[in-house]
Amino acid sequence: METNFSHQTFISPFSWRYGSEEMRSIWSEHRKRTLLRRVWIALAKAQCKAGLVSQAQVDDLYAHKDDIDIPRSLEIEKTIRHDLMAEIKTYAEQCPIGGSIIHLGATSMDALDNMDVIRQKEALAIILKHVKAVAESFIEKIVAFSDTPCMAFTHIQPAEITTVGYRLAQTAQDLLQDITNLTTIYSSLRGKGMKGAVGSSASYTVLLQGSGMDAREMERLVMDELDLGAFEAATQVYPRKQDWQLGAALAGLAQTLYKFAIDVRLLQSPAIGEWSEPFGEKQVGSSAMPFKRNPIESEKIDSLCRFVVSQCDVLWQNAAHSFLERTLDDSANRRVVLPEMFMAIEEALMCTSHIVSQMRIHRAQIERNLKIWGVFASSERLLMELGRKGADRQHMHEVIRQHSLVAWDAVQQGKDNPLIEMLSHDAEILEYLDVQQILLSMHTEDYVGDAPQRARRVSQMLQESIKHILSTIPQNNLRR
Repeated sequence: METNFSHQTFISPFSWRYGSEEMRSIWSEHRKRTLLRRVWIALAKAQCKAGLVSQAQVDDLYAHKDDIDIPRSLEIEKTIRHDLMAEIKTYAEQCPIGGSIIHLGATSMDALDNMDVIRQKEALAIILKHVKAVAESFIEKIVAFSDTPCMAFTHIQPAEITTVGYRLAQTAQDLLQDITNLTTIYSSLRGKGMKGAVGSSASYTVLLQGSGMDAREMERLVMDELDLGAFEAATQVYPRKQDWQLGAALAGLAQTLYKFAIDVRLLQSPAIGEWSEPFGEKQVGSSAMPFKRNPIESEKIDSLCRFVVSQCDVLWQNAAHSFLERTLDDSANRRVVLPEMFMAIEEALMCTSHIVSQMRIHRAQIERNLKIWGVFASSERLLMELGRKGADRQHMHEVIRQHSLVAWDAVQQGKDNPLIEMLSHDAEILEYLDVQQILLSMHTEDYVGDAPQRARRVSQMLQESIKHILSTIPQNNLRR
């Protein structure tokens, strides 16, 4: 089995381009085999307490726990065509005293499933570390721009006035829900436990006869050693619904990042031009057009998040098609789906953190857009003032609409916006408001309602949510 990987053969972009070395290490074969040995040692320790194995055998397993030999394991696998048994045989060859009791009473998934959930928790801790960094960047920007007015857009058309901070608060609010979902999943992830071939613990029950320990107690000892909860009931595997729930939480985060990134792309378009992602001094935007400043990080976020979401269907299928006590048709895709989901969302998080912390807010463009389009938004304010003075709301809506259509056409022809002048000279409007009142009503920049206050409140809520991450994830994991 060839393991000499290089750029002269296909290797996954996740092996070198996307994600961190830290995350790749968690999903590496070396880490997998290290954790498998940790499971086998935990099982041997519990069986030692039951008097089934000796302390010398446990010590021998522990002494060789780091002697990972992947080439030897792959050599054995060529012959026996069972990857877990190949690793057991490799480990046993290294342990002259304890090798004979490795995996005693267990089935493959007693080792593999518990190992996998440990990796999932390690990977999720890294994701939450990145979420914390993204959240902190959003808090900083929301506070800085809560009061900065800008055009809002509905249907990608100029609408009313909002603030930059309030727009950012929409993503921050979605992050609040993501943090809740991810920390809940982190706390609830459980392994299969030690339940044998079909989850009935039959092999362990026989093995432990006369020992004074039952299968449930042995399982508790093993899982405590692994610092992992166990499902009360399982088949040969833990319920694959858990994988889907984990994937759905990651996909929910991807949805949040995707929405933010696509908004950055829209706002960086010169037609709006209010935001832009960071662009390096020597960065090249196009091989053909030297002037281009393409939003490549935002586009990468959307591309990777689309990939993350697509994998949820595979996890759903795995759970739904887990026939009776187990089939093997989830095994191959789980080697790919879970690691790549984590690495893709991690890369998207790192890009988002960079964009938010270094993004440029172009005030001149914001003011230009407010000058052109903001006056249309302020016409609603005028409608509210007319309503307060007793005017017929429906009739005045039509009066303002007619003027707005004429003014819009003028703007489309490149002329100055004539709407304020038209409204301030309308006889029907002047029956209720004088010219000064009309002009005050049409003032643009302060027509933001309570958006600044709500933006700041969301930033405070997000700050509290960060504390929830800190209380959920062990500090040594957050510092990894």
